Amino acid sequence: MRGGMPYHFTPTSGLLNRAIDYRYMRHINTILHNKALFTPGERKIADFILENPGRVKQFSSPELAEVLGISQSSIIKFAQKLGFKGFTNFKIALVEEWGQQSPERKNDVAYIHNEINSEDTLPEIAEKLLMEKQQALRDTTSSLDFKKLQQVVDLIREAGRVQIIAIGGSSLIAKDLAYKLMKIGYPVMNEMDSHVQITVAQSLTAKDVQIAISFSGKRREIQVAAEAAKARGAKIIALTSLLQSPLRQVADITLDTLADGSKTHSSSIAVRTAQHTLIDLLFVCLLQQGEETRRELIDQSRTLVEKL
Repeated sequence: MRGGMPYHFTPTSGLLNRAIDYRYMRHINTILHNKALFTPGERKIADFILENPGRVKQFSSPELAEVLGISQSSIIKFAQKLGFKGFTNFKIALVEEWGQQSPERKNDVAYIHNEINSEDTLPEIAEKLLMEKQQALRDTTSSLDFKKLQQVVDLIREAGRVQIIAIGGSSLIAKDLAYKLMKIGYPVMNEMDSHVQITVAQSLTAKDVQIAISFSGKRREIQVAAEAAKARGAKIIALTSLLQSPLRQVADITLDTLADGSKTHSSSIAVRTAQHTLIDLLFVCLLQQGEETRRELIDQSRTLVEKL
């Protein structure tokens, strides 16, 4: 930016038809301020990116190399020079910045899910989904409090009954966990209807456990059911985000599900990935630490299914 005014490029490719305010794009600014240090080949890459920041995501490194008439290694080295592991990582970062621009500052692109938009190719969609799910897995497991996890495992093992509650997208996760626990012999109650969940919660005792799954932790139905169970003396285990919420306040133990809260909601792919990570971990730990008879149930189920 010069003299407080945004840069305005006249593109040779014809793909950009309006001025772009680069003040809000850190990686683009890095390229702008370091152009003088680039080699002729790197400047060719830089010019293309500056003229087409919303379109770079459409190209793989070999495709961009072909368009610019340079080697693929030059594309990769350029991304690495900017501090990225490779061109794909650079593209994702650029897409995120571009996605944060207001409608007046970016091309007319329909965003379908988080950073996936209507102009992405199938390989780009696959790559973005992979990175999104990997990030949720990594964040959730790296932040896990294993002392709390062990406490949850102990509570479930000693519980008289286990109620699992959730609504919306999280209800699919709750049903999956219920099936897993039933498979190894735990007395599980899981109803999809929120009114029934509240009714069952009122029947719990101090010997029972309620597992509440809600990423936001703000759903009124879940809060009422958790408070009802707590009033009866049951232990409340919450699988929720780091946000301070009514569910976190009522829970005895929380297991945190981490996904990008600024872009996701309870039915998003990243959130479900984080939630699945925790319920799978709970299942495996219960199987490992449980009685031999619970492991035998797995084999018996397999034998019975094979007879079908």
